[in-house]
Amino acid sequence: MRRSRLAIALLILTLGAPTLVEAQTEISARGANLRIGGRLHTQYLSSSVDGSNSDFFLRRARLIVDADFTDFVTARIQTDFASSRAALLDAYVRLNFSDGFRLSFGQFKRAFDLFELSSSTDLSLVERTGTVVGYDTCTGVGRLCSYSRMTERLRYSNRDTGIKFDGAFGRFGYLATITNGTLPAVTDVNDAKSYAGRVTYMATDNIQVGANATAKDYLDPDDETAFAYAWGADVQVGTWRDGWLLQGSFVVGDNWESLDTVTTPGEYIANDFVTSQISASYYFPLSNERIVGIEPIGRISATDPAKTIDQDGGLLLTPGMMFYFLGKNKVGFNYDYYDPAIGDAVSTFRIATLLYF
Repeated sequence: MRRSRLAIALLILTLGAPTLVEAQTEISARGANLRIGGRLHTQYLSSSVDGSNSDFFLRRARLIVDADFTDFVTARIQTDFASSRAALLDAYVRLNFSDGFRLSFGQFKRAFDLFELSSSTDLSLVERTGTVVGYDTCTGVGRLCSYSRMTERLRYSNRDTGIKFDGAFGRFGYLATITNGTLPAVTDVNDAKSYAGRVTYMATDNIQVGANATAKDYLDPDDETAFAYAWGADVQVGTWRDGWLLQGSFVVGDNWESLDTVTTPGEYIANDFVTSQISASYYFPLSNERIVGIEPIGRISATDPAKTIDQDGGLLLTPGMMFYFLGKNKVGFNYDYYDPAIGDAVSTFRIATLLYF
């Protein structure tokens, strides 16, 4: 209840004083300059699945502290209070050797796909995975089969603990991570590590193309260390809140959560999966004191979670609209419609407020 009251108070404050929404407080403490900010995302959803209840809830209630000790040493801590138990998301120290080489230690997002690395402060997709409450059928990963559901649940993307290398040379950029291969803040289960990397190239000022690959360690049913592999490519045309924005990506790899026994007893092989996604939006600026811009958005995500199993995939469609009242701060809706290869279509309607301060 205390967290709920705090979140409601923050919402009232940001709506009542919009000029403060994007302001970040800067203070000095013990030799570091601190910038304190956060985000508050509230949501209402209603699912078409029988037996599912509509729900009001806090999707994200995050506080972020960026610390600058020197130009060489910086750090970030990001926590989330939206659930009943506070979670530590980002927690890392970064050494800035040059624009071409930076080294980070701690917890952060793995170096993989475009959609996961895009910040939730920018996305107008309310839920990356498009989850439909009450629906749970996707081979290996559960819930519904979508691009982000595959990459997140198989732990090719999302957060992990380890070291990160990144930098840029002109139009080329790179990002690489060596991590435990577990969930955030979870002790490693073996001596192996997971490796991920991506490279990007700015073909023009508004077109970025990228490629990514990963080797993910895991324990098979016999508690033996095995590796799953995935790779993909992506493109982004345009940028946030400036006319057209198009993002497209595909990933193929091993669905290590769905294993087949091979001819040799005690050995297992992961099913192959393939998934792709395209999202498109257009930001229309408005001359209005309350609504400064509107943004229609659409997503198409097609997934086959296990090629050895017939008709176990599906298609996710998401139309939506966002209304901006200051900078990244907005309110709007998404309608996630999932059409499986077998069975009836299901859907979820979402209304969300996405505030950044």
